[in-house]
Amino acid sequence: MSGYHIQAEDGEIGHVEDFIIDDETWAIRYLIVDTQNWWPGKKVLVSPQWIERVSWTESKVFVNLTLEDIKQSPEYTEESLLSRDYEAGLHRHYNRKGYWVDEPADRR
Repeated sequence: MSGYHIQAEDGEIGHVEDFIIDDETWAIRYLIVDTQNWWPGKKVLVSPQWIERVSWTESKVFVNLTLEDIKQSPEYTEESLLSRDYEAGLHRHYNRKGYWVDEPADRR
């Protein structure tokens, strides 16, 4: 999916640049989305939980988020510390439940 275009509910917003993977479970936690080709952009994180479908023939990832939601999302940089506070803020921004909510207490 690297390089695939991100299709929001109301238009294209960027492409998948990379992934953030949980180093304990090997689960993909986030897609790093580069938005700079669509607007004076930045990199943002999108959870795989927010993917509606992937079109392999179109090389697109369809997410159930709006363009405005993604544009206003907290910026992610290589220097960003991916702390639980950052993640909680990201999930609050999208009004979504965090993946950690359903994890056993000893994994949090």
